[in-house]
This record gives sequence, C-alpha cells and structure tokens, in this order.
Amino acid sequence: MAILSIRIIGDPVLRTVADPVTDFGPELAKLVADMTETMEDVDGAGLAAPQVGVSQRVFTYRIGGVEGHIINPVLENSEDFQPDEVEGCLSIPGLGFPVRRFQATKATGVDLNGNPVSVEAEGMLARCFQHETDHLDGVLYTDRLEGDDRKAALRAIRNANYHDITEQTTSKRAHSVGSSFGGGSFGVPE
Repeated sequence: MAILSIRIIGDPVLRTVADPVTDFGPELAKLVADMTETMEDVDGAGLAAPQVGVSQRVFTYRIGGVEGHIINPVLENSEDFQPDEVEGCLSIPGLGFPVRRFQATKATGVDLNGNPVSVEAEGMLARCFQHETDHLDGVLYTDRLEGDDRKAALRAIRNANYHDITEQTTSKRAHSVGSSFGGGSFGVPE
C-alpha cells in the first residue's frame, strides 16, 4: 500500500465527473487500499478517488467506527435536512464552513469485488457520503454554500497561498509522504 498525494482546489480532476468503474481487478483493489491508507494517514473522514487524481467513482469512509468503501455509489437521500455542520475538505486545506446536507441517505453500489453494497446512514456518516459523492460529480462543498459563507469561502480561496500551506503540511507530515493535506475533518473547523 502507499500514501497518495491529495489534489487541491484548482486541479481539473476535482471538477470532472468521474467515470463509472467497469474493471474489477488488482488495480482497483490497490486503489482502494491506497485510498484507505491515505485517508487514515491524514485522519480524514472520507476520500474520493478524484482527490488522489483518479477519475473513477470510488470513495472510502471512516466515521464513528464505521468504515469501508463504495464503488459506483448511488444515493437515496431523505427529504429532511440535518442541522448545518462545519465541513472541511482535504482538497481545500485550511477552510471550514457550515454546509446544508440531508438528514439521512442510503448509499448503494458495489465493493472492490463487484459484490452489492448498501449502507443506510444518518448524521455525520450521511454527510460524508453526500460530500464524497459530490466529489465524484465534480462538486466541492464550497459550491453548496450560500450568502456570506459563500462569499467568505471564495474570498479565502482566492487569497489563499497554497504554496505556503503545502510547505507547512509537508513539514507536519514528513513521516509519511509529505504530499497529502490534512485539515478540516468533518465537524472540526480548522
């Protein structure tokens, strides 16, 4: 397994709709294992394949002791919303804003062997599934912000010096690979 570099905002792969997975074999198994290791290394709640430069519909997750991966996910969301919670994103280091998400979701798809997967989620796990599926659709959480939060996020992104953030993060993570970004886990502002 390997720790993978996490792409940050500005990388075109983050704005591209990911392709469905059609080839289930050793390369996919390695991708899932590497994504899981990378997510754990940065203490992330979830990680989508586009965040590591792979435009395929795969994400890993780890929330409250529940962990796994879903390939080619499809979400069925509830009609009601949960209270807005601060979200961060490994691909937008240093920022966190409250995001509106559905209260519950059912994620269906397959695992790395092509076996059916179905996970019903509420609260933070539902939020994670929605966040990661957005990545697969080329959507970042900042796209879901409104009003003053949206203005503040766009201003912060425009003014961010990602070169300095990258260097600071590299120093903190030198024991691993020095190329991924930590930061704002779900519900924890930076």
